[in-house]
Amino acid sequence: MKNPKFGIVVFPGSNCDHDAFYSLSKVLGYETTFIWHKDTDLKDSDVIILPGGFSYGDYLRSGAIARFSPIMDSVISFANKGGYVIGICNGFQILVEAGMLPGILLKNISLQFVCKDVYLSIENNDCNFTRGIEEEKILKIPIAHGDGNYFADEDTLKKLEDNNQVVFRYTHPDGTISDNYNPNGSANDIAGIINKEGNVMGMMPHPERSCDPVLSKTDGSLIFKALVNNILN
Repeated sequence: MKNPKFGIVVFPGSNCDHDAFYSLSKVLGYETTFIWHKDTDLKDSDVIILPGGFSYGDYLRSGAIARFSPIMDSVISFANKGGYVIGICNGFQILVEAGMLPGILLKNISLQFVCKDVYLSIENNDCNFTRGIEEEKILKIPIAHGDGNYFADEDTLKKLEDNNQVVFRYTHPDGTISDNYNPNGSANDIAGIINKEGNVMGMMPHPERSCDPVLSKTDGSLIFKALVNNILN
């Protein structure tokens, strides 16, 4: 299989689509294309990225309107057939609104927009988004969101934990997990999850903003590289 092709969906209000395009194509060298939200053709993409931003101005609820964009029927069908989908920040919100991942994203517990670097522990090293990344590696990746507080009922949280669907948690740089290092109040300090099948991942931190050595931040690239390597193998 040739290197996978990434398709980045552009919604009205997306503002991290070009960040993702730059990191994936210019920095990492992968074939990458934009996909307009009113289209239905995924352009033979092997991985779909739902980027961060404020789709439809976050009116009604973050991701609630984007979920009904024409492209989403194609994305859902693609995922149901085993295609890989990554929802980043607003993209994560769209995934839960579309029912592709469980739970919901609420307003940060501080009720303030938070923009800073955070640290993530890798809770599942056996999925295609992380397999091959150094064991016990703590990732430094930025966040920028006002509605990043992951919430689900107790039964759903238990299923996520039991099925090893929690991929990332907020942590201290030394790996200590505590509410003190949780920037938004997310249940169980959850920063990213996958579906049961392991081909759809949503995360609030922005790995596409942590790929360029010029910025002295490259931990996000490990996620994209892991996925590509695992798809090829």
